[in-house]
Amino acid sequence: MQWLYFILLGGSVLFPLAWSFEKRVTYYKKWKYLFPAIILTALFFLIWDELFTQRDVWGFNDTYITGLKIGSLPLEEILFFVIIPFSCVFIYECVGYFLPGNKAYKNIRAFTYTLGGILLILALINTSRSYTFWNFLFTGILLIFIGYKNPAWLSKFWIAYLYHLIPFFVVNGILTGSFIEEQVVWYNNAENFGVRLFTIPIEDTMYSLLLLLMNISYYEFFKTKFAK
Repeated sequence: MQWLYFILLGGSVLFPLAWSFEKRVTYYKKWKYLFPAIILTALFFLIWDELFTQRDVWGFNDTYITGLKIGSLPLEEILFFVIIPFSCVFIYECVGYFLPGNKAYKNIRAFTYTLGGILLILALINTSRSYTFWNFLFTGILLIFIGYKNPAWLSKFWIAYLYHLIPFFVVNGILTGSFIEEQVVWYNNAENFGVRLFTIPIEDTMYSLLLLLMNISYYEFFKTKFAK
């Protein structure tokens, strides 16, 4: 199905978009902080994505995309960095509203530091695997920085990350071939651990963590600086 990737993105944004105007969450009122965050984060990821696509670290199956491309990237891949953060930050906002009792858990800063340190060590011993190295390096640095800052929203972020893993495994499962015969997005296993969660490279869990954490960091920054 040539439009599979596009349809998958549409399905990912449908519920968050429809519920953006729900009276309790009022997600639409926060778009003025959200979209600058999405744009800044997307610029970083699109440069990274373009370079890795050119170098065959990963690629895209023409059977499941529209064929419209900018550089080496399909239109769907570009939209991914807008639609998926939009939907994931919606989860984050829902956590803040529907779980108002979540607070700064005592060990959350230590956990953030520890995970960041582990990722940096794994990056340094896997310099020959491009996806593993750069993914863990970027994520590890950001985790340590955020751990150092210890923002009030850190616990809420981790709760939202855990919730986001539910749609993550569905969406990435389809993209990597869990539910269809072929992969929409393929990976060169020489550039990663070669360890899969179903058909999803284990690195994708940290890639998604980095994408969500970077978006929320900018989002919270803009909320703090420009909210009235």
